[in-house]
Amino acid sequence: PRTHLVFLKTHKTGGSSVVNLLHRFGELRGLRFALPHRYQFGYPSSFRAERVKGYRPGGPPFDIICHHMRFNLTEVQKVMPNDSFYFSIVRDPGTLGESAFAYYRAVAPAFRRAPSLAAFLAAPGRFYEAGARGNHYARNLQWFDFGLPAAGDGAAVAAALAGLERAFAMVLLAEHFDESLVLLREALCWPEEAVAAFAHNGRPAGDGPRVSPTQAARLRAWNSLDWALYAHLNRSFWRRAEAFGAARLREEVARLRQRRAALARRCLRGGGPLPARAIPDSRLRPFQPPGRAQILGYALRAGLPPAERERCARLATPELQYKDILDRRQFGGGNASVPP
Repeated sequence: PRTHLVFLKTHKTGGSSVVNLLHRFGELRGLRFALPHRYQFGYPSSFRAERVKGYRPGGPPFDIICHHMRFNLTEVQKVMPNDSFYFSIVRDPGTLGESAFAYYRAVAPAFRRAPSLAAFLAAPGRFYEAGARGNHYARNLQWFDFGLPAAGDGAAVAAALAGLERAFAMVLLAEHFDESLVLLREALCWPEEAVAAFAHNGRPAGDGPRVSPTQAARLRAWNSLDWALYAHLNRSFWRRAEAFGAARLREEVARLRQRRAALARRCLRGGGPLPARAIPDSRLRPFQPPGRAQILGYALRAGLPPAERERCARLATPELQYKDILDRRQFGGGNASVPP
């Protein structure tokens, strides 16, 4: 199994669910995580090696890095082994933009000034000021997270995407999350049970308006660099899926979903996600952003045997609290679980 892993966790793409399975895989095997001093690596500033807790030049490399950063390959290479597997996840900006509007309303001035997503999309230039602190959330967020340079024409976009493909061995698709996990599992030579994970950092199905086809098209046009990035990586993903085999992929996805459903029945009170207010254990209660978005989490069934309770708790532990667990394991300290 591959154990030297660089996961670029992009915003509002399902990355928190990937981070949970990386946390569990690494903790179970005693791997060394490159951890931020708090919860992100100086984001939105570009990543620097000294942002990693315990890093020293020439010191031992880490095994896994997976928390929010603005990607900087040269600096990541100072921290991680040369044989590391680089991967990330992307999402159609036609839906990501709505999620970002809901989640980052309080921190992106462009979103805060707009009375609604519809009003913002009618005339985004009215509300958006390039370079204003927090406005990276409001336009081409994925392009920003990948640390790609500003691109003004098609040739520059193509050059940036070619560089991205040289750095990243694989990029998952949020819209095909289970297929992504199956292909990732094969690429990493991991056992099937290692990629069974619950969805983290999700919102209730009826929480706020979802986008219409017209709004999705406007979001793609406004986030044109993200749309170019997504379209390019979408093609790469399906080439990999075709090489894997369509029938084999369907079979593995079905097994993954069955395994996840069985874990949910065994582990979770109510068999699925709950509002934060319904989760009595603060160690399992997810962070709630200052905007209007409500983030779901999990509560464990009563009466689980101790070993199974521990296993279930790891599946249900939100990212911030899990980072603290890993911090204590590696350094004997840890932070309080507070917002990044």
